[in-house]
Amino acid sequence: MAINLQKGQTIDLRKNDKGDSFNLSQVTVGLGWDIRKKKAGFLSSLLGGGDKGDDFDLDAIAFLLDANGQVANMGRKAKMPNGREINLYEGDVIYFNSQKHPSGHIWLTGDNRTGAGEGDDEQIIVKLDSLDQKYQKILFLVSIYQGKSKNQHFGLVENAYIRAVDAKGKEIAKFNLSGNETLNGMCSMIFAEAYRRDGTWKFRALGEPQATDNFVEILKKYINN
Repeated sequence: MAINLQKGQTIDLRKNDKGDSFNLSQVTVGLGWDIRKKKAGFLSSLLGGGDKGDDFDLDAIAFLLDANGQVANMGRKAKMPNGREINLYEGDVIYFNSQKHPSGHIWLTGDNRTGAGEGDDEQIIVKLDSLDQKYQKILFLVSIYQGKSKNQHFGLVENAYIRAVDAKGKEIAKFNLSGNETLNGMCSMIFAEAYRRDGTWKFRALGEPQATDNFVEILKKYINN
């Protein structure tokens, strides 16, 4: 049975205190969210309509950190098929423009730009048992794309969660976070981290809100300047 984590709580991903054992050959870190519906105006309700608001584009991101807590490989510049040049390509940052790590052991399944539908809205899959020993921690974040300019923030996000599911589809742990006024103006969230300890992997719920809507601003704390 999965454990519902509280902020700051840490569990062993391989075996929890309930005696459940988990297969870490491939772990799915799923993120989900709903957007608080705006109340329709009187005239709109009479006409059978409603203000659904703009779609929120929340992006799942992962930083692979070394023993010093740093992102060692910042990747390279690359040109996209549309001619646009991007940075951080094929490095130790997994995000919408670089969805698969060069090792093949961690990848983002896709970029959900609306949060619509049931189940996980975005997933990062990692083969923890195969990940190189030089990677000691994985930080999982979510940012609202162009949140500042669109006045979108985590105060408007409901039923947000991050969960870990093992290779056999068994849910290991889940951390729920519902938006409230304390998250107004917060456009990113450091959701959780997985890290090595005593020969196994631990998972800690963090839930640390950040004002920026650009994950690179957070990344700056994890690189050698």
